[in-house]
Amino acid sequence: MTRQIELEGPELTPIAAACLEEWQRAYGAGCLDEYDRRYGVTAELLVSEREGHASEQLAFHELRETGDIARQQIAAQTS
Repeated sequence: MTRQIELEGPELTPIAAACLEEWQRAYGAGCLDEYDRRYGVTAELLVSEREGHASEQLAFHELRETGDIARQQIAAQTS
């Protein structure tokens, strides 16, 4: 898993839109807390391995579009 988008509730409110490559850069730069606050905490387990969570397979362009929208909404909530 290289990208993670988590949507919550019936309105599918985005609560996380993280990217493994960005997370690794933030970790290496010592600013992981800031990254997690901005994009959400990445899951240690795949969604399919977590109880009560349903995953959905998306084509690359769908994932990128959904992720971009989720990041915009998260940024609007935190600013």
